[in-house]
Amino acid sequence: MNLNQLRRQIYQLKKERNAIILAHYYQRPEIQDAADLVGDSFALSLEAAQTDAEIIVFCGVRFMAETASILSPDKIVLLPDLEACCPMAEMAVAEDLVALKEKHPHAAVVSYVNTSAAVKAESDICCTSANALQVVESLPHQTIIFCPDRNMGRYVAARTKKEVILWDGYCATHDHLTAEDILAAKQRHPRAVVMVHPECRPEVTELADYILGTRGMLELVSQSSANAFIVGTEAGLSHALYKAEPEKTYIFPSSRLICPTMKLNALERVLEVLETLEPRITVPADIQRRARKALDKMLAVR
Repeated sequence: MNLNQLRRQIYQLKKERNAIILAHYYQRPEIQDAADLVGDSFALSLEAAQTDAEIIVFCGVRFMAETASILSPDKIVLLPDLEACCPMAEMAVAEDLVALKEKHPHAAVVSYVNTSAAVKAESDICCTSANALQVVESLPHQTIIFCPDRNMGRYVAARTKKEVILWDGYCATHDHLTAEDILAAKQRHPRAVVMVHPECRPEVTELADYILGTRGMLELVSQSSANAFIVGTEAGLSHALYKAEPEKTYIFPSSRLICPTMKLNALERVLEVLETLEPRITVPADIQRRARKALDKMLAVR
């Protein structure tokens, strides 16, 4: 079956099933092109919850599908490839977080949305890459357990007077990026704007003109008069960048900026899950309730 035939079958079955296809910016280009919505993980889950679709096909990794299920408990949530898991999310285990909370009973737990539903359920509040500092500053607590990304935690800690206890987790893809990679790219493209993800190492973010999540990067590119950008995030974002501003130049400073698990989802599997309605991602009721509370607290931060 060629690509066009595959797309037509997906489109037809999606209509019959009243399904919506979500794709993270790091997905393969053909997945992004077949999706109804393309974006950041949490924003996608929010948008899907507001639709009348009965089925969500989430082309991303497992924690994203779990979040969609938390926000849309009455919808069927499908993940095309069960092996598509976030290594950073798997570095945080709910039982270990409970043990750390017992050691620091006066601390509030701020968990990045890149965590399992079980970890969210043990958290006081969640955050995204865009609002992590704002969330931490919104809390009355002077001690914060920040889970699971040590790089983003260090980014927050450098900008708040609160004590931040770091979880020793990281995004392997963003952590690959080095200061030397950025400096070499700047030497080749001295006029390029440097924008990097807050999941990058501190020595990398220190060299950036802007520290932004993926959606923030797209907004900057659209609003900026600059013509060239050094992009410190997963290479899949290039597809959305070129679609948004095709005349501009995007330099990814390392060939290692590829998340292998994000690339596991394939169009053939999207068609299969629409046909079989399996595998489904579900969250136990008690975990769903407590995780939803942490997410709702984040949404209430202004």
